[in-house]
Amino acid sequence: MVGAGIAGLTTAYLLALEGKSVIVIDKIGVDQGETINTGAHLSNEIDATYRDITRYHGAKGARLRPRAIRQPSPRLNRLFQRKRSIAISRVDGYLFLGPEDSEKTLDPELEAAQSAGVKVTKEPALPFEIAPGPCLHFPSQAQFHASRYMNGLAQAFKRAGGKIYSKAEAKEIKGGESAQVKTASGHTITVDAVVVATNTPVNDWMTMHTKQAAYRTYVIGVPVALDSVPAALYWDTEDPFHYVRVQRINEEEKTRDILIIGGEDHKTGQNEDLENRYARLLSWGRTHFPGLPDPEFRWSGQIMDTVDGLAFIGRNPGDERNVYIVTGDSGMGLTHGTIAGMLLTDLIMGRENPWSVLYDPARKSPLAALSFAKENLNVAAQYTDWITPGEVGSPEEIQPGTGAILRSGLSKIAAYRDAQGKLHERSAVCTHLGCIVAWNGSENSWDCPCHGSRFDPDGKVLNGPAVAPLEPVETEKQSSATAND
Repeated sequence: MVGAGIAGLTTAYLLALEGKSVIVIDKIGVDQGETINTGAHLSNEIDATYRDITRYHGAKGARLRPRAIRQPSPRLNRLFQRKRSIAISRVDGYLFLGPEDSEKTLDPELEAAQSAGVKVTKEPALPFEIAPGPCLHFPSQAQFHASRYMNGLAQAFKRAGGKIYSKAEAKEIKGGESAQVKTASGHTITVDAVVVATNTPVNDWMTMHTKQAAYRTYVIGVPVALDSVPAALYWDTEDPFHYVRVQRINEEEKTRDILIIGGEDHKTGQNEDLENRYARLLSWGRTHFPGLPDPEFRWSGQIMDTVDGLAFIGRNPGDERNVYIVTGDSGMGLTHGTIAGMLLTDLIMGRENPWSVLYDPARKSPLAALSFAKENLNVAAQYTDWITPGEVGSPEEIQPGTGAILRSGLSKIAAYRDAQGKLHERSAVCTHLGCIVAWNGSENSWDCPCHGSRFDPDGKVLNGPAVAPLEPVETEKQSSATAND
């Protein structure tokens, strides 16, 4: 298992319960990846509406989707009941109107969701005065504490005989008679089957990355009076949408509520406008919850949106039978990660699974062709960054703690000046497919606008699909020395 997020650990745990010998490797560790950057909503829908699912996958696909969401395995159900380690609570969900949307916006979604067998009703108003007008009510949704969940899941996996190796980075993954994973430390792991659960596949060079796009999503946590906001999941119809819920924090001295507000998504490496993203979340929050103080927490995460709204879970296209992937969370990583555990376990154990066609990574959705073309034209447009000027004319213009793109002849340089004033320079060319990275000042990272690879200020990989760091810059002194050898 490559990746210790919710998808990797859920699959590993269920396979261990089947009697398989399972190891999980992760370049960081449990409770460190994108799973803990979630807003922790477990709902029938957030990013992908039932109207979209019906359009892309037909009525049968739309009916299968909620069954997959509502049908956790008995073993996972038993794990969920252990409240000491798995913090899950049932709450209702409400989809409400954005300021520019009319009641007609809700009707097609209501019809599609009901046709898919989802329990949903249209209500004349929200039970809590967030916004005026009607809403859709989805009963018995859920929220949970992602960190507690992941640590509880990891402990359950270890009790089942599994092993987790942190700081073990996969550099090369191959299928065949036996699958092999080569790590950055030079070790080779030989297994019967390998699951790549790394948010975006690091084993695939092109195919899967044309079918999904990386987006940054933003979250703030604002303190509110205890019990002032009813516990529920709320999200709106705006584009980009906003979502909100309450997280109760039990501290030694007191119990308090934090209002979690998320949204303002945009493509990774494009239109960063980072500080304004957080400011707009707070502004939105104050519109619906007057008197909110400044945020106590803020963070962002990375989601993979597929062209047809559903995750890719199954055998990796073009590979041998023993390489599996899970990607394309589409804003529902917690839900899709749990579905992945059940589906992949069945595939590896040689059992039929009713969801295998719906989530097949090799699937083609003809009606999603327009979305496919739009996303890939967007990627192609990013290569024009090769011919644009640098963002600054010289390194002296780069302030401590910031980064910028410099032009040096035909090359582009990712230049970062640390807090002590030292300049760090790397090639600005993403090592995945050669796009020019952009500086993310909120998280001090270099982000690729094509397929979402991210690098730290010194060029080390933070997120795939890139597996190699940004190349070092050859200085004039180095070039002269080479020429004289």
